[in-house]
Amino acid sequence: MRIPPRLQPLVEEGIIERIVRPLLSGKEAQVYLVEAGGELRVAKVYKEASQRSFRNRAGYTEGRTVRNSRDRRAMSRRSRHGREADEEAWKAAEVQVLRTLYNAGLRVPTPHAFVEGVLVMECVQGEDGGPAPRLAECTLDGPLADKVCAQLLEGAKRMLCEDIVHGDLSPYNVLIDADGAVIIDFPQSVNAARNSAAREMLLRDVANITARFLRHLPREERRYGHEMWALYEAGELHPDTPLTGRFDLPSHEVDAEHLLLEMLEIEEDEAFARGAEREI
Repeated sequence: MRIPPRLQPLVEEGIIERIVRPLLSGKEAQVYLVEAGGELRVAKVYKEASQRSFRNRAGYTEGRTVRNSRDRRAMSRRSRHGREADEEAWKAAEVQVLRTLYNAGLRVPTPHAFVEGVLVMECVQGEDGGPAPRLAECTLDGPLADKVCAQLLEGAKRMLCEDIVHGDLSPYNVLIDADGAVIIDFPQSVNAARNSAAREMLLRDVANITARFLRHLPREERRYGHEMWALYEAGELHPDTPLTGRFDLPSHEVDAEHLLLEMLEIEEDEAFARGAEREI
């Protein structure tokens, strides 16, 4: 296929050997299947700000640090240089999160290179050897569903141990390979210690998991998000900390996680009904 302009420098430098095909177009990037290092990989080409459909970006970037003082001042003034620096910082943030989680041993794609605003990483493969399907495209039951649920809860916990909240941990940002769940897409991740909305985002991420896999349990037994955050705030959350899903909310606090669960379950039921209507 014709080489996209943004990938041309990587081809010329030998980082990418061949463009196989476009893989998907998301709200913040275009992803291509490529050959690199003698194997299939993916190249994530970040879209320019004018092309992205990324809502409430300011809420996600709160708490992110920029080391260069000149860039910080320019970004605060929103000058041309500041806007360019802001773009580069936004792109680099996902790469840094991915590297941090990969080095911590989480099931995320292996990052290989970040050049000219393009992230080259592992192509997570499915059982057929092609790109792995997203969780939203899979029907899981029995032991595999239990395994994936446990992996995702473990992933959310271990991310929090690294001061990271995914921010958009939906079935569309999880791939399923032969060993279960692989978490992807981190442009909306936040620093749990510095972002004022981190707790709310964690509760939503965890509700996305429990609504899909644990709706058969009483709500008092699936408060994993509340449990994780309480342990994190107390400095008692570690990679090997066991979770129970049980957490006693203060009497004055609204069970936000339960409200999220109810909304997510209604959305899932409506989506299932729409799918059933199309099959009739």
